[in-house]
Amino acid sequence: MVDEEEPTLDFHEMSLDERIVKALARLGWRRPTAIQERAIPFALKGKDILAKARTGSGKTAGFAIPAIQKVLERKMAGNAQETTVLVLAPSKELCKQIHRHFVALSQCCVGLVQACDVSEFSQLSVLRPQLLERPDVVIGTPARVLAHVRAGNLLLDFIQMLQVDEADLVFAFGHEKDTEQLLKSLPNIYQAIVSSATLSEDVLALKRLVLHSPVILRLEESSLTDNPGLQQYVVKCEELDKHAILAALFKLNLIKGKTLIFVNSVDRGYRTKLFLDQFGIRSCVLNSELPLTSRQVVIDRFNEGRYDTIVASDDKSLELKSAPGKKQAGKRRAGADAEFAVSRGLDFQFVSNVINLEFPMSVEAYVHRVGRTARANRKGTALNFVAVHEMPFYEAVEAKMTAEKQNMFQPYRFKIDEIEGFRYRAQTALNQLQKRVIKEARIKDIKEEMLKSAKLKTFFEENPREHFLLRHDKAVRTKGAKTHGLKHVPDYIIPPTLQRIMQISSRKRLRPIDDTSTAEPNSEKVARKEGVTAEPMGKVLGVNKLSRHYRSEKKGLHA
Repeated sequence: MVDEEEPTLDFHEMSLDERIVKALARLGWRRPTAIQERAIPFALKGKDILAKARTGSGKTAGFAIPAIQKVLERKMAGNAQETTVLVLAPSKELCKQIHRHFVALSQCCVGLVQACDVSEFSQLSVLRPQLLERPDVVIGTPARVLAHVRAGNLLLDFIQMLQVDEADLVFAFGHEKDTEQLLKSLPNIYQAIVSSATLSEDVLALKRLVLHSPVILRLEESSLTDNPGLQQYVVKCEELDKHAILAALFKLNLIKGKTLIFVNSVDRGYRTKLFLDQFGIRSCVLNSELPLTSRQVVIDRFNEGRYDTIVASDDKSLELKSAPGKKQAGKRRAGADAEFAVSRGLDFQFVSNVINLEFPMSVEAYVHRVGRTARANRKGTALNFVAVHEMPFYEAVEAKMTAEKQNMFQPYRFKIDEIEGFRYRAQTALNQLQKRVIKEARIKDIKEEMLKSAKLKTFFEENPREHFLLRHDKAVRTKGAKTHGLKHVPDYIIPPTLQRIMQISSRKRLRPIDDTSTAEPNSEKVARKEGVTAEPMGKVLGVNKLSRHYRSEKKGLHA
């Protein structure tokens, strides 16, 4: 079993149905990505494939295209309507994104390709009528697909192609037994395609289950994001100074474009969001405790440009698997979705900045977080805050970069006493965010979801008083908070040489992005059409200027 390569081809040179090529043109995908160039020809030949490519490389579309091609060929041959393509993914969010890809790529096929996502509805009976019509493509988590098979809703006897996306997370999210049971329902002969960002032990175990003499495609890239468009900075500071620096960056207009702020816990996510609120900085939280529909709304609104900042909580139980010197975490927090990982797979569009407010606890987690920016030849910035207790994790990533001779972290130097005014205000804001306040914020989110819930609509109609009490419950408030004083930045706390920069930057804010939800790394046309400059903070008015302003001949960081 050896790696194989295919010569570089354009989409129109791959013998694809003209309706697929037309759909690709409508989406603005002019050329295939590296993984698409290699995978599509092999998939069209019917070969089993094991593909290793990082998140955001276009591998999902790379396997959706040949699946649609084979469905169209089968329809043209006059075969009976059957479910012939099964796509498995580890989470509901990924299933929904994959479904969107199939819909977008078959938009010119006039209803010839039916794709059904079975992961979204909890009640099996909801999708039973649609599944009994035997849609061409079924997409879902192993658990949901297996449930429909056992309920008699889904027949897999005619499956010709099995795809497993983000395979390294399938077993990690607890789908191992469901996958093994599901494979027993498949016919003896079918084409299998397994794609993953890593070739972990779980992926190799899955490979042994479903692949037969596969072509192995390894995208020629470093295991870290060796991307010329990516600038990586590090701020070594005290834990208490992280929020002061973050507030200064936002209030001095030094962060430009869409930004993901990563933390390592749900509580820290809410704390950071509430902290930013006090400074008048709009953001939203994204974590495993939010219901699926709410998480998808957050992602969609971020992609549509309705707001520019997400505070995302990654799951420690996944990170700790490979963290240096750490054991795997125990049980997840009650109510957390076991199929959710912010840094993996989710389809964030045109991210200019990734800020690791808490440094990730493994090299792999760092790669996937930072991989959210600087995609498709666009520029991006990764800003990493590192406190003393996080140094082992930072040093592990730095050692990996050194070993692979990659672009190293650049120090983000400044004098903390220059922003003493922000430091004082940040501490004031944080002092108000006690555990009670954070708990209230989390409860508030739950109440809002209850009010939006279709399932509870009938209950509220029959019990209007309950609806009134829930809707008019007290808002989240901080003890003695006077947040209006934190939203305004007085001139006297702004370094003199940055006052003019602030005035200029306030006139150069990016316009909202109206992006299509199916945009892949190929979609440069979409970005140009909407006027997106996608310039990160390091390029527009950010890290470089602040760094030059504050750089000193001595140590740049003064706690």
